[in-house]
Amino acid sequence: MKVLVTGGAGYIGSHTVLELLSKGHDVVVVDNFDNSKPESLRRVAERAGRSAVVHRVDVCDETSLTQVFAETRPDAVIHFAGLKAVGESSEVPQRYYWNNVAGTLVLLRAMESVDCHTLVFSSSATVYDPDRNQPPFHEDGLLGATNPYGKTKWFLEEILRDVSASDGRWQIGLLRYFNPVGAHPSGRIGEDPNGIPNNLLPFISQVAVGRLKELRVFGNDYDTPDGTGVRDYIHVVDLARGHLRALEYLERLNGEGICRVWNLGTGKGASVMEMIHSFERASGVDIPFAVVARRPGDQAVSFGDPTRAREELQWSAEYSVDSMCTDSWNWQSQNPNGYPD
Repeated sequence: MKVLVTGGAGYIGSHTVLELLSKGHDVVVVDNFDNSKPESLRRVAERAGRSAVVHRVDVCDETSLTQVFAETRPDAVIHFAGLKAVGESSEVPQRYYWNNVAGTLVLLRAMESVDCHTLVFSSSATVYDPDRNQPPFHEDGLLGATNPYGKTKWFLEEILRDVSASDGRWQIGLLRYFNPVGAHPSGRIGEDPNGIPNNLLPFISQVAVGRLKELRVFGNDYDTPDGTGVRDYIHVVDLARGHLRALEYLERLNGEGICRVWNLGTGKGASVMEMIHSFERASGVDIPFAVVARRPGDQAVSFGDPTRAREELQWSAEYSVDSMCTDSWNWQSQNPNGYPD
């Protein structure tokens, strides 16, 4: 199968491209390299023994994107391209709606231009309404995001359902995942965020190698065993494999239209302090931290129910929290400054 991957040079995208290439698929990557580097794909090729075809194109550029589709004519698309910082999305919401929502609409038009109707979409657990659901979150839970980033994912899910309902040729998988962490066990491919990390584990990693002074823990007075927030952390390799399982599921439908949602998570949570201590064991480095005020909108506990993915995709998370931290440290210690430019 020929699979076009938008955002394929990014953190989750690069790991998914590696899985696709390793399974014998032909891969076309579309990426504007706004929050990624070409080096990630060079290392993917090193691990896979074969390369993806790479196009430096922004998904919002309809002319260029349509040309890529005309030249490559993919069988399916995995769509990662998009902005993803929750805090930033509240500061520049127009940029997020344009890039994430308009970019996806452009992508759908480009797909239709070559009669490609199979799409695996990168959604998020942020679509679950935190005030009207109790963990574990189930795919049938009530939706209602609290920030512009989450709203782009929520709105796009609704758009994709409407598209699927209007045309029975569409086969769409919506993957809601929780907190991706870790790195490829080789230490060659990992997360390399621009600027100060927004997520817990890359922040811990950069503290451990001395790039940042200390970790900020947002609140230690939640109703949890140690007072810190609990989240469902999933290893990025498990997550990448989930995308392949979703693609295989859609392929087995043999043209039957569908729009289906699956949670990708472990089904259990780990607290911030548990993640700190696990990383300290993995690295042998003490992680200095300071407890600060809670962030507005943060939940005490968030984790998902992965039963549907296990039953329908034959997928389940395999990596433990300790493995996630070990692989994160392996990546960061080998690449203290991330990928070279």
